[in-house]
Amino acid sequence: MGGSSRGPGAHPIHLWSPCLAFSDNHLGNLGPHSGPALLVSLASEVQDLHLAQRKEIASGFSKEPTLGLLPDVPSLMETLSYSYCYVGIMTGPFFRYRTYLDWLEQPFPGSVPSLRPLLRRAWPAPLFGLLFLLSSHLFPLEAVREDAFYARPLPTRLFYMVPVFFAFRMRFYVAWIAAECGCIAAGFGAYPVAAKARAGGGPTLQCPTPSSPEKAASLEYDYEAIRNIDCYGTDFCVRVRDGMRYWNMTVQWWLAQYIYKSAPFRSYVLRSAWTMLLSAYWHGLHPGYYLSFMTIPLCLAAEGYLESALRRHLSPRGQRAWDWVHWFLKMRAYDYMCMGFVLLSMGDTLRYWASIYYWIHFLALACLGLGLALGGGSPSKRKTAAPQAASSQARAKLREE
Repeated sequence: MGGSSRGPGAHPIHLWSPCLAFSDNHLGNLGPHSGPALLVSLASEVQDLHLAQRKEIASGFSKEPTLGLLPDVPSLMETLSYSYCYVGIMTGPFFRYRTYLDWLEQPFPGSVPSLRPLLRRAWPAPLFGLLFLLSSHLFPLEAVREDAFYARPLPTRLFYMVPVFFAFRMRFYVAWIAAECGCIAAGFGAYPVAAKARAGGGPTLQCPTPSSPEKAASLEYDYEAIRNIDCYGTDFCVRVRDGMRYWNMTVQWWLAQYIYKSAPFRSYVLRSAWTMLLSAYWHGLHPGYYLSFMTIPLCLAAEGYLESALRRHLSPRGQRAWDWVHWFLKMRAYDYMCMGFVLLSMGDTLRYWASIYYWIHFLALACLGLGLALGGGSPSKRKTAAPQAASSQARAKLREE
């Protein structure tokens, strides 16, 4: 998540966060500036280059260039140019230095399509913008800060978080689609489809450089490297865990690569909590960020343990019903957490959550307790269990032979 919904002007509290804060009253506000993320990524890429050079010296022979490896260490001017590249400087998306370099060194930029991909990406933005204006007008956030709101019936208070989160999503859909369109218009982040580029990370497969404009034009390209939002996936994925992957996708890659993987824990839930804590700090020091982000690990643990304990025992029809209920609760969990993200202050957030009896927190705790009681496993255990089961089956088969 990102951004806030205060009045005009950056809040002074953002001065203490590691990032630059922008004005909060426009569609394009995505919260923190991505400059520090770029520099962290660049430092990692330079470290990878040094490690590769040491291995090459130790082995005594030269190897083929590794996918994604820098050709050399960037100079100060190149580092500043990357950090302040006009593409994405205000709204993202995050991109690696290797992606930036590939854009600068594109051999035949005129052969890379941009107009049609831009139109395909941009077409839903006007609809999302209209939906944002309509929903924010009919259900203004400021109403939640008024005493009269808490005199309304409980069903009304429960429902109100749904259109607030809807407006929040529409606002960011427009902003991130516009940011992606800015990249596409410049041909930034274009790779052949065969390279299987990932959002934030860039290509995952090596593709030969085309030798002529004709060969370059014959290739099929995509802009997955700078894709920052999957609107359909965000709205209709089943799990809380998957919803995070489809939102702010390039930054999610950065968080997974540099925060989650280096967390001082082995547990998936604790690693997620560590990542969410640093993500909250990245946005600023408003208590609402921390209250919202630190609710996510609880929801991840609850859905992970309960799903592993119950879903696999259901029939296909039962699993489909489970997924529909899971999707509904996932959306309500994000509605609930969004209120802390937009209300910002601890008082306003806790006041609203208390008015609906902290129901997501209590439901998540109940699901977690039930999952533990039924012997469900954590997501990290399930990941390691599958390879171990496969290897044990292979060993048993060999013994039989």
